[in-house]
Amino acid sequence: MIPTWWEFALLGLAAYRTFRLLAWDVVADRPRGWVLDRIGGPGSTRGSYWGDFVTCPYCAGFWISLLWVGAFWLWPHATTVAAVPWALSALVAILATNLDPETRD
Repeated sequence: MIPTWWEFALLGLAAYRTFRLLAWDVVADRPRGWVLDRIGGPGSTRGSYWGDFVTCPYCAGFWISLLWVGAFWLWPHATTVAAVPWALSALVAILATNLDPETRD
C-alpha cells in the first residue's frame, strides 16, 4: 500500500520527531547514554561508532523511517492515528524554532 501525499507527510513528520526525541533531545540523554554504554562500552557517545550511528540523521533516521513505513504497511489506520501526535509535535517544534523570537539563537 502506497501512502497518499498527506499520509506520507504525516509519516515523515512523525519519523522526524521520533528521531529527534531518540537521538538529540536532552530529555533522552540518560536513556540514550545507558543504551550506548550497553552496546558500545562505557563512555560511548558521539564520536564513537555506535554513538554516531544512533545520533546520525541519515543512519538512525533511515531505520526509524523504515519502522514507521513498515507499521503503515501492516496497520495503516492505527499507524496513521499513532503518527498524528508525533507529527503535530514536530510541527510545533519547527514553528517555535523558526517563528518564536525567544527560541532563536
